[in-house]
Amino acid sequence: MDIKPFVDALRQDLTNAAEAGGEATRAAAERLAMALEPAVRLALMEALSQAAADITAELGGPVVDVRLQGREPVFVVSGAAVASPIVENGEEEGDDAVTRITLRLPETLKVRAEELAGQRGQSLNTWLVNAARAAAGGSAPIGPGAPGRNRSSKRIQGWAR
Repeated sequence: MDIKPFVDALRQDLTNAAEAGGEATRAAAERLAMALEPAVRLALMEALSQAAADITAELGGPVVDVRLQGREPVFVVSGAAVASPIVENGEEEGDDAVTRITLRLPETLKVRAEELAGQRGQSLNTWLVNAARAAAGGSAPIGPGAPGRNRSSKRIQGWAR
């Protein structure tokens, strides 16, 4: 992330504000802005680090870090699974458009669903999608822990890396 535009904008704002005091004040503001640049960069880095920590806390799995590459901060995400969906017939599920929704569940139901998803080695999202498919009469995985089903099958369904 290039923070130079932010540092430059702050320097310009300080210089513009100092122009009301005359040439000597403007020159002093320019010198002060140059001296403050390292402190401004550090303050921005701390703000970005705090934002990354807050995002990490909300994600509950992947970790977002801020690292310096030269003089510029770079966001690094680690622990995030990169996966592609695979359905029963072996084709990728890329044909359907994916829509994001907000689902509110009672805490006890969410905990139970997470346990069932974990038993299948799935994310909660994948497990919920399969439960919705099964409820809608679409194709859903069959096997132990599958939503709404308790029989086994030789079909393979899930996420592959």
